Amino acid sequence: MNVLLFANTEWYLYNFRRSLAQALRDAGHEVLLVSPPGPYGEKLRALGFRWEAAPMVRRSLNPWRELVLVDWLRRLCRSEQIDLVHGFTIKCAVYGSLAARLAGVPARVNAVAGMGYVFTSGDLKARMLRPVVRGLMRLALDGEGARLILQNPDDVALFESAELVRPHRIRLIPGSGVDCQRFAPSTQEPPPAARPDKLRVVLPARLLWDKGIAEYVEASRQLRSQGRAIEFLLAGTPDAGNPAAVPEETIRGWIDEGAIRWLGQVDDMPALFRSVDVVVLPSYREGLPKGLIEAGACGVPLVTTDVPGCREVVRHGVDGLLVRARDAEALARAIATLHDDTNLRRRLAAAARQRATSDFDERKIIAATLSVYRELTAAPLDLVTSQKQP
Repeated sequence: MNVLLFANTEWYLYNFRRSLAQALRDAGHEVLLVSPPGPYGEKLRALGFRWEAAPMVRRSLNPWRELVLVDWLRRLCRSEQIDLVHGFTIKCAVYGSLAARLAGVPARVNAVAGMGYVFTSGDLKARMLRPVVRGLMRLALDGEGARLILQNPDDVALFESAELVRPHRIRLIPGSGVDCQRFAPSTQEPPPAARPDKLRVVLPARLLWDKGIAEYVEASRQLRSQGRAIEFLLAGTPDAGNPAAVPEETIRGWIDEGAIRWLGQVDDMPALFRSVDVVVLPSYREGLPKGLIEAGACGVPLVTTDVPGCREVVRHGVDGLLVRARDAEALARAIATLHDDTNLRRRLAAAARQRATSDFDERKIIAATLSVYRELTAAPLDLVTSQKQP
């Protein structure tokens, strides 16, 4: 079987879907990875994957340019004799599915991880685009040869109530999975939670306003004003392709103020998580936040918001703390609670590790994804023994 995986960045394919591509390749299928150009494309090629750069501009609203992209995808599907297209995020799911329909591809799988800028932003542009996007989604994502994968029950309810896709074609799979062998607790003694020096807190995410970056900075200001020994780290880079990106000059201002320490792009995330005491994600909405799951797998206590996606990862008082979205004071109180209570941090950390291994191990998620493929194709799609074990 020839499978095309289409995402809006090559970074996403490398970090979130590389294991799925490997599982397909190990099972004997041909895999073509497609995204806009970027440095991680060559990293994928270095691993032996086929990767093609799509003529896609993520922030484009030019109808002609978008039609050119859909036609390029259509021609690619035909020339490669693609049997199944799997698109990730709203734009790639819609365009990939439309192109697949036009090319006569029999199987279309679409994964929408969160509702994206158009549905989460209150901007006038976003509100004006919603009816158009809804119409395109109905056309592209439904049909006998299609399945829609969503990552949390709130998104399932939203799609069903909006009648975007018929309910029997929706599948709930919690995220892309985490390698719980690579993301594992530190073996050093004492563990980070018992260190006598200052508390180290990190927010790992693309630097978008809707990740709660402003609330994180304000929480830092409040807790620093109380004289608390807490270091606030920010790991990630601005996403130039997203309208909600935080300008770099704003980040530089926070650094000069002393509110945060910016780490930029971090390649060794397990090492980062093992070096901190708390991981925070005050997001406004998520599909299923992989960074939180990775941190939990490393045995780090979590603080996040009580919003779709995040509350599927963290149960308040069990494996982390939940706070209201857009509430810097509540966020500061939660961080202060963990600062004051080492035993609570240890208990939450152990529970977060157990939850990651039981519910979010990537082997389970890949098996569930292949099961969706199996609904639409007669190809053999079982995990093979070369898949690494946790």
